[in-house]
Amino acid sequence: MVENRKLTHVKWVWVDLDDTLIDFKANSRAALVRLYETEGLSRRFADSDTWIEMYESVNRPLWKEYGAGRITVEELRLRRFLEPLTRAGYPDDEAMEMSLRYDTYYLDLLAQEKHVVVGAHELLRTLRSRGYNIGVLSNGFADVQHRKMASAGLTDMVDCVVLSDDIGVPKPDGRIFAYAMRKVGEENPSLHAMVGDNPVADIGGAIAAGWSGVLFDPSGTKAVELSGGCGATVVRHLSEVEELFAGRMD
Repeated sequence: MVENRKLTHVKWVWVDLDDTLIDFKANSRAALVRLYETEGLSRRFADSDTWIEMYESVNRPLWKEYGAGRITVEELRLRRFLEPLTRAGYPDDEAMEMSLRYDTYYLDLLAQEKHVVVGAHELLRTLRSRGYNIGVLSNGFADVQHRKMASAGLTDMVDCVVLSDDIGVPKPDGRIFAYAMRKVGEENPSLHAMVGDNPVADIGGAIAAGWSGVLFDPSGTKAVELSGGCGATVVRHLSEVEELFAGRMD
């Protein structure tokens, strides 16, 4: 299922953004704490941890539904706040108004946070120095992903950014991988590799598209979700990604 090999034949290295380059969990929780404090949510939630736990328990499955094409991005963005608020006892009308407002406020707070995964900047600098083109391929929202990259100091370190909002379909849909290849003018799948933390959206989608796949699995728990025989490489630290891409062999 997992094999380690040098990927010197690759021309484009595509990297997922959230939880691969940007420490999304840390940034999201910081934004949710600020939202809790400024919006007086202590009226219905015992503490910020309770609020965050409730939000994340709703948000995670909604992202899976979105990735599977069963809900729209608009439904995701509304329900992830609406459901925790209604469960906490807010009246429906009030919860709806709050949800619409919180979506914008949360994304604005999130875009200001700067935490990155350990080794993220070093990885991009190393890949660039070794002759690879670097792309970001993310399911995030266009209205915030570019701001998040700027806050984290990543914007000038990549050559191309492809977001699910660009064409209205998320990873692992093969259309977003095909779109990325067309956008950079290199439609040979063997020249592309995907580095990401999601076994299905990042690696499953990349392998199905004919790309090489590198699963970033710092916890050591996600490799079991890879499809049997997919040929992906699994790493625990971003420094291990550098070892795979030793330098372009044109």
